[in-house]
Amino acid sequence: MKNNLKLAPSTSVKTKLSTTLKSWLPILQSSNDELIEMLTEMTQDNPYASVQTNLIKDFSSQSQYTKTTRKSSKQAEGFESFCLYEDGLFEVLLDQIAPPLFPTPRSQEIAQLIIEDLNEEGYFDGDLEEIASRCGCEVSEVDKIRKRFAYLEPCGIGAIDVVEALEFQLDQSELDGSAYDLAKLILQDLHNHFHHKSHAEYPRVMQVLKGFKNPPAIDYLAKEQYIKPDLFVSFENGEIEVRLNHEMSPSIKIDSNIQAQIPKSAEEQFIKTKVKEARTLVDALEMRKATLQKIGLMIVEYQYDFFNGGEIKPMKLKDLADEFGHAPSTISRAISNKYLECDRGIFSIKSFFSTALDDDVSNSAIKDFVNDLVKNEDRKKPLSDSKILELIEAKFGIKIVRRTITKYRQKLNIASSSERKKLYEMSF
Repeated sequence: MKNNLKLAPSTSVKTKLSTTLKSWLPILQSSNDELIEMLTEMTQDNPYASVQTNLIKDFSSQSQYTKTTRKSSKQAEGFESFCLYEDGLFEVLLDQIAPPLFPTPRSQEIAQLIIEDLNEEGYFDGDLEEIASRCGCEVSEVDKIRKRFAYLEPCGIGAIDVVEALEFQLDQSELDGSAYDLAKLILQDLHNHFHHKSHAEYPRVMQVLKGFKNPPAIDYLAKEQYIKPDLFVSFENGEIEVRLNHEMSPSIKIDSNIQAQIPKSAEEQFIKTKVKEARTLVDALEMRKATLQKIGLMIVEYQYDFFNGGEIKPMKLKDLADEFGHAPSTISRAISNKYLECDRGIFSIKSFFSTALDDDVSNSAIKDFVNDLVKNEDRKKPLSDSKILELIEAKFGIKIVRRTITKYRQKLNIASSSERKKLYEMSF
């Protein structure tokens, strides 16, 4: 089938494309649940457009769907209680981004970007400089706002490492006076906490410290989440197939036969405007579907061996960004919270992208290896970064510098060997 679209410099075509693209980016970047809520809000004042899914057919009159579902989940029983939505860490934190802790639009924007860069354990592993650049402010301002997370729940969230997370929790604990001062000293030198045994407050302080959460988001890690895949990859008659999860994807229904309650003289223009808005959303949704399908096809092309039982190969996010003509950061946000299901399980789409260290070795493969090493290390003699480097070079036959190992360890929220030894001794 030939493509009959012409690339003539038509103003009307450019305007339409620009309007669709403005809708397309936030729609692409949303998960299916977020998309339903977003579309509901966008069509709230449009009598000719209704949001439909296979789960709930008409959201046009249910702008409070998500909020009422969340509220009613506590009263629900049996199967309904199991199926209803429950707030995740992301939603819990977003609800707290408000005055007085975050009094200005800019402080709220920075706080939201910080939340986007929290890993599943609740630690901040983003780039302060990148956030500062995006918000047009100093790095010190971003870090100052990050430290306000010490007052959010769950306490300890937003810290850069274990020790800071414990300090955040200490500041919100019941300890004060000499007990607080002792706890502060212990956290600064966990390895030698027993040196303070003679202190009258030592038993009480240690009891409180051992009650702190590590990692700070542990309560949310413990909850098994139902993940709705956006893409399915399967083998049909010996051929690999990529298809969208249409059951979870909402759509827009347009009905121009509805009689709007407006003056007759303005009715024609009103209908024209509202139907055009609805069609723009339809176009944006189609672009979202086409983009997700294309992303799935690219993943299968690059990672074909993985779907046949092999390892994930190096795949750069920049390659995907270049394909769509957007910045890598835009594409990164677009594939966040989106999942792919295949016969090997359900995987986040982001997990297929990594920076190559070598032609055949990916960043993610090294991280997985580091993680396994630390999980199985001798707790009396934790592995140093230098030792981990030796083991990696022996395993993969590559040459990298020690600071790269330190960087990976920090990204994985693994404390240094000396800090791990302290934590092992305290049995956190």
